[in-house]
Amino acid sequence: MEEKRSNLFPSMVMFLLSLILMLGSSHANDGIEYGNNVGESELQTYLVFVAKPDAMVSAQSEDLESYYQTFLPVDISDNGEERMVHAYRNVVSGFAAKLTAEEVKAMEQKDGFLSARPQKLLQVHTTHSPRFLGLQHSFAFWSFSSVWESSSYGKGVIIGVLDTGISPDHPSFDDTGMSPPPAKWKGKCEFNGTLCNNKLIGARNLVAKDKNQPPLDVEGHGTHTASTAAGNFVNGANVYGNANGTAVGMAPLAHLAIYKVCSPSGCADADILAAMDAAVDDGVDVLSLSLGGDSSPFYDDNIALGAFGAIQKGIFVSCSAGNSGPGHKTLSNDAPWILTVGASTMDRNLRARVRLGDGQTFLGESIFQQVVTPAFRPLIAAGNASEPSIYCGSGSLEGVSVEGKIVLCQRGGKIARIDKGKEVKRAGGVGMILMNDKPDGYSTLADVHVLPSSHVAYADGRAIRAYINTQNPTAEIKFEGTIIGLPDAPTVTSFSSRGPSLPSPGILKPDIIGPGVNILAAWPVSVENNTNTTATFNIISGTSMSCPHLSGIAALLKSAHPDWSPAAIKSAMITTAYTSSRRGKPILDENHHPADLLATGAGHVYPIKASDPGLVYDLQPEDYIPYFCGLKYKDREISFIVQRQVKCSEVSSIPEAQLNYPSFSIIFGVQTQTYSRVVTNVGPANSTYTVKITPPPGVNVTVNPGNIVFSKNSQKATYNVTFSRNNGEQRTQEFAQGNIIWSSGKYVVRSPILVRLSDD
Repeated sequence: MEEKRSNLFPSMVMFLLSLILMLGSSHANDGIEYGNNVGESELQTYLVFVAKPDAMVSAQSEDLESYYQTFLPVDISDNGEERMVHAYRNVVSGFAAKLTAEEVKAMEQKDGFLSARPQKLLQVHTTHSPRFLGLQHSFAFWSFSSVWESSSYGKGVIIGVLDTGISPDHPSFDDTGMSPPPAKWKGKCEFNGTLCNNKLIGARNLVAKDKNQPPLDVEGHGTHTASTAAGNFVNGANVYGNANGTAVGMAPLAHLAIYKVCSPSGCADADILAAMDAAVDDGVDVLSLSLGGDSSPFYDDNIALGAFGAIQKGIFVSCSAGNSGPGHKTLSNDAPWILTVGASTMDRNLRARVRLGDGQTFLGESIFQQVVTPAFRPLIAAGNASEPSIYCGSGSLEGVSVEGKIVLCQRGGKIARIDKGKEVKRAGGVGMILMNDKPDGYSTLADVHVLPSSHVAYADGRAIRAYINTQNPTAEIKFEGTIIGLPDAPTVTSFSSRGPSLPSPGILKPDIIGPGVNILAAWPVSVENNTNTTATFNIISGTSMSCPHLSGIAALLKSAHPDWSPAAIKSAMITTAYTSSRRGKPILDENHHPADLLATGAGHVYPIKASDPGLVYDLQPEDYIPYFCGLKYKDREISFIVQRQVKCSEVSSIPEAQLNYPSFSIIFGVQTQTYSRVVTNVGPANSTYTVKITPPPGVNVTVNPGNIVFSKNSQKATYNVTFSRNNGEQRTQEFAQGNIIWSSGKYVVRSPILVRLSDD
């Protein structure tokens, strides 16, 4: 992860994931010659896609592995290491192996070979959030019966978390109140002794280079995400006394299955695929991946490939959108069968107020909540806008008179936020004001700083810098503790990646936003160096944090509606998302402007509504094949995804916007476009819905029919939507947005509309 996510442990947040793709061939008696005496230094891990023979469609894993072995030149390398790394049988057809480029080239002659590519590298992208999300009796700004009660707290559902492992002895993973694993569970625990239990029912290490080690989390990221999704209740959770309360995951009675796919050196997607493959066999219901990389065509995106294999088995997949915002086209994990989750704030602030000598005050954030004495100290700025020292990197304050002063530093420069404070402290400073860079606007973060600090907005930082140019500037940092009830919450944070999707701009992405800023959850060690407790917590930020929130909510919906498909669960979240802040105004972005659909997707998750949505837009895995053909994918490329032979010449292809998705993303070329949608009644048997349209500026939208009448549950109905350009209406922006709402009086089912109006 980058600087914007968390800077307590930069190594954790700078994770790289390896994406490993390649192919395989056979042995010498097939007429293929391989080099001998291959040195380990020449070997590289490849992911090899092959076609299964018809007789092996339902083969046992040992039969498939024997078949895969026929593609290898030798079984063992010169140093005695096995060439085969992983053999897949569920989410993709193929294997990962250590090969040379020459061996891969020779494999192309082997019958059954499909494709191969060398590995890529990707990035690895709560005391209050359950209340803010409306999962408890008294919460946020709603008054409904508890979602936890209606979903049995996620009882019986298994969430598979792919991450850096887990700290199994943390009290968040205590199994008090937990039922035994369901009978379908087939997984295993690779920890010694009794560290696994009815909460932590499985833990496996799939890191190929480290398979013999237990799946222990040495980074913190995996422990944090797992406890966010399904941690048990832990009273008195806090960091430095802040954000105090009962820490609990979104689905506290759901089971956790942990798959370690990341090491400090990175996360190989061959290992990620192995974990997804194992999770299918193990019997998980939800997969949570706070991982991602650059957006790619779906046949070239291993997380998308594995996720498609998972949904074919009925498994819901939730992934982080990425932390590369606020620019457009920065998404990860944007396949339409994945729930793509952006990050937003909650109504909680760990306040650190900056007061200047002239009386100006500015509200910032910090986990460090200690008093600076005496109150006012001399204030200086680190460098100027043209100097690297403005970022307070290591050694940048050498020769600067910092002793006893508060230093204004700027965010960015590829320097972790906490490392900036370390430099100020090393140089003798007594405090730091961290101002945003311009793209981050008003999005601030609370961190475990090493000295009194306050993170302030860009505009506030500019005002502070202007004051520093006056005579004898001074400042104080005053800590005010945990503040709850901020009226503008939620807002979209600056780092949250934005759409549109590059491989499929006709699908609106991200799908949704959820809490991802200043999230308190379990951590392997005490950030306060308190060795007298095992209840250790940390506050970090990222779409890595918003993803497990949605994974846990998906588990709640799965528990309440075990017959719903992954697409139905996703639809329930999307069509019930809300778009207003606590004060009733539109959700804002990092610049305090109304956030657009490319930042929010459908809006902020609303669990109580999602559990009873009225209507859903359902999809089955085979429904994606006409969509793939409409994307102009080659037959071979589609076969990578669906794991069977496809001929688009025999399929009626569809445009992207025709996929039965709960939202619309329209790109105008043709002046008039018509698409259909199928809705399924999951509410009362006898229901009547009436349409209400808010057309995007510059666009005419008509829906036919305007009323839908249901007479039974699970009944389906089709409607058509026509979009046409309104050239007489003035437009000033490339994108416009609106929505279609089906209302029954009890239910409001909203589908957002994004339209690209540019003429290029």
